[in-house]
Amino acid sequence: MLAIDGGEKVRTRPMPPRALFGEEEKQAAIRLFDEAIAAGSAFGYNGPEHKAYEQEFAQYLGGGFAHSVNSGTTALYVALRALELEPGDEVICPPITDPGGVMPVPMQLLVPVIADSWRGSYNTGPEQIAAALTERTRAIVVAHIGGDPCDMDPILELARRRGLPVIEDCAQAHGALYKGRPVGTLGTLGVFSTMSGKHHASGAQGGLVFSRDEDLYWKAVRYGDRGKPYNSDAGSNVAASLNMNQNDLGAAIGRVQVRKLAGIVAARNRVGEAIRRGLRDAQAARVGPLAPDTQSSYWFLRMMLDLPRLRVTKEQFVAALAAEGIPCGASYRCIPSEAKWFREQRVFGASGYPWQLPCYQGPRNPSFELPNVVATVECSFNVSVHENYGEQEVADVVEAVRKVEAAYLK
Repeated sequence: MLAIDGGEKVRTRPMPPRALFGEEEKQAAIRLFDEAIAAGSAFGYNGPEHKAYEQEFAQYLGGGFAHSVNSGTTALYVALRALELEPGDEVICPPITDPGGVMPVPMQLLVPVIADSWRGSYNTGPEQIAAALTERTRAIVVAHIGGDPCDMDPILELARRRGLPVIEDCAQAHGALYKGRPVGTLGTLGVFSTMSGKHHASGAQGGLVFSRDEDLYWKAVRYGDRGKPYNSDAGSNVAASLNMNQNDLGAAIGRVQVRKLAGIVAARNRVGEAIRRGLRDAQAARVGPLAPDTQSSYWFLRMMLDLPRLRVTKEQFVAALAAEGIPCGASYRCIPSEAKWFREQRVFGASGYPWQLPCYQGPRNPSFELPNVVATVECSFNVSVHENYGEQEVADVVEAVRKVEAAYLK
């Protein structure tokens, strides 16, 4: 009998806590405070810890340049500013993303154009991006949602043919691999969130911008700090921007976390792949497909249901799975164009900008047909996983999914 009907749960104990921060992060913070107290001055930003964190993260990605900021949202904002686009330019945006993964676009008077996903994925694909391109497109933002990489080579080839820069949003995909290469290193720029729920964290909030183009890196540094003339002979700030700096305390924590990151990602991959194998022959519930030759870093586990084979709705299935002690959520319908602020164009008061800009020649009240992503979210749900899951947790997830599936098959 299912637990939701009064039967015994598969998992009777709570899942283990993630325990992201430990003694090493604590000691890193204490050392920074001890140094500040001994010197009689407060720590700030752009200090030794800050610079070392950026260098060590760039080394983790195989070399290049990293700039740390105060959130993943501002990382995308800074990356877009570094491209120096013009008001009214269009930017292709992901079909599923956190609000912070698209809001920086209209906040720069750029027009977000939402591309559909490929069927069975939260991620966009090359065909869907191609269908969204216009003569006004000036950049592409792709997001590797849930740690699952986009199919980047055809996307990059499409962008190359059109002369378009590509920003990879890796907020949920630290350490994920595409054909053996880390995501975030494939496009023009990569952006990462380092808030406390992500694969590695620099405290409560944080973000990173990465590029192998040194000129773009310095632009990101300038736009991340009020347009200050870093690496420039200008005698004053070179552009108007905001203070979006990371700080030395966050960087000190982040340095410890970067040293742990490879192990965190490897453990999440083991957990995700073990559950995938355990459900390979399931009849109606399986782990969502990956793009070819990719390795997910499993920020969460995306499950798909073959609903015609079941006699219940997705919501009923997920409620029964949760009752078995498995942490899961029925809906991840984070489609930007469905949000109230997007539909009502509430970015700059009641102006309707950027869609209503006089210089913009595109549709002023666009609607987006996204059949693939809608079909995907309607049959998908997410299971929470993390690096502290062991063999028993994997076994319990697999057993619970199979138990609920068996109860609800037609």
